Amino acid sequence: SAASDVYKRQIFLQATFEGLSLGAVYSLVAIGFVLIFRATDVLSFAQPAMVVVGAGFISYFATQIGIPFIFAFIIGIILTGLLGFILERTFLRPMVGEPVFSVAVLTIGIDILLRVVLDNWIGINPKYMGDPFPSYGNFGSLNIGGLTVKYLEVTALITSLVLISILSVFFKRSKYGVAMRATSLDQEAALAQGINVGRVFGLVWFIAGLLAAFAGFFITGGFNTLTNTSFISALRALPAVVIGGLDSITGAIIGSLIIGLTQAYVGYYQFDIESAYNIKLGNGFSIVAPYLIMFVILLVKPHGLFGTEEVERV
Repeated sequence: SAASDVYKRQIFLQATFEGLSLGAVYSLVAIGFVLIFRATDVLSFAQPAMVVVGAGFISYFATQIGIPFIFAFIIGIILTGLLGFILERTFLRPMVGEPVFSVAVLTIGIDILLRVVLDNWIGINPKYMGDPFPSYGNFGSLNIGGLTVKYLEVTALITSLVLISILSVFFKRSKYGVAMRATSLDQEAALAQGINVGRVFGLVWFIAGLLAAFAGFFITGGFNTLTNTSFISALRALPAVVIGGLDSITGAIIGSLIIGLTQAYVGYYQFDIESAYNIKLGNGFSIVAPYLIMFVILLVKPHGLFGTEEVERV
């Protein structure tokens, strides 16, 4: 019937919008993965922890200290970037020249350290992020043609697009952006051209920290809240990076959108699929589905959709 067709169209559009918003947030985490990998040849497993630490900073200043949300947000973003810089200087810098595997394991240790400290602070009660839209209550939403459009999701989508655009201009036009691109291509050649590679490494970790904090708020904001398991949401950006290719920012964005849309579509249509084919996929299958997509793509493209075949895997 016409009413049924309209309903199906609304469901599809709702799932698509939410999937794009979620994918945009994942792309911020994924770009951090790629930036660090391209500059240092190391896949940083500490990035998911940086995401929740960024959310923790924002929550602390917005809800416990009680300063206005916008200032809490800015402070949290900057502190997370500085934390990334400090981690690179204190833990990663002494490991220059060491085997890549050893450095990767070190980032796992950093991840565990950060999450243990954060988990002790969170305790058993979820942490609220603070409301950027207090005038509308409960973070606010609009109803457009039967679609529920949350302000937080719209903000996440727009913010991600703006940040990606700024990074694109930064890499192409700024002195440090060009230095980062040169370092990612060949560290020795960059050193020979007078580029301070150590400074580039610090800048990369700082930017990755900034992006992680943005993603942390959008992942844990609203009714999601910050809990001891929030890092799992950030970890879903890892299959996005693998799908796109570890050394490709474009791949990170495309892979993140694939993961976000997959998660949303499966979440909305799982019941219909189970009913149509008389199967039981199980609760939470939408969380598993992106990893299945990753396995399928890797069977066809082992280095990811946009990855360079010469990349050394960790």
